Amino acid sequence: MSKYDVVIAIDPDVDKSGVAFLEVATKTLEVSALTFANLLDYLQFVKRESVTASSQRFVVVVEAGWLNSAHWHVRDGDSRRIAAAKGNSAGRNHEVGRKILELCRHYGLDTVEQRPLKKMWNGRDGKITHEELASFTGLMGATNQEQRDAALLAWVYAGLPVRIAKEKMIRKTAVSRKIHKY
Repeated sequence: MSKYDVVIAIDPDVDKSGVAFLEVATKTLEVSALTFANLLDYLQFVKRESVTASSQRFVVVVEAGWLNSAHWHVRDGDSRRIAAAKGNSAGRNHEVGRKILELCRHYGLDTVEQRPLKKMWNGRDGKITHEELASFTGLMGATNQEQRDAALLAWVYAGLPVRIAKEKMIRKTAVSRKIHKY
């Protein structure tokens, strides 16, 4: 179990970063997508109002893709221009993550640089789907990929169980394979 009462996890992105706020004891999970400026305001607000006022211990966990030894996202058939664009985009997102960490530390917040979690889900490129995330977190409402990645990061960092019925996973995988064949 986490030594923190609250885990704030962030999946950095140039446009809008995925942000998850998890109260560990109650498993209450909230997700949002925030611009860089709004994220900084949010972190200051959470420290001042939500957490400091109630003396909860919290940590900010940032997905740190730059800790991976390789950043090869090129697919067969990608041109040099596409490969360069993917590298540029990944580098920009990494820099946003580094700046988020720098500012969190400036604010005096506990931080963790977390390697990206293994991509083993049924979504595109092995990413988690909303249905998969909702099955063990109870999260309702629409989510985008950055929000789901942040929520999964918070949940796993807190040491909460990730349980998905094998029947559902097998059925979804079979359906997904069938769809891709056509």
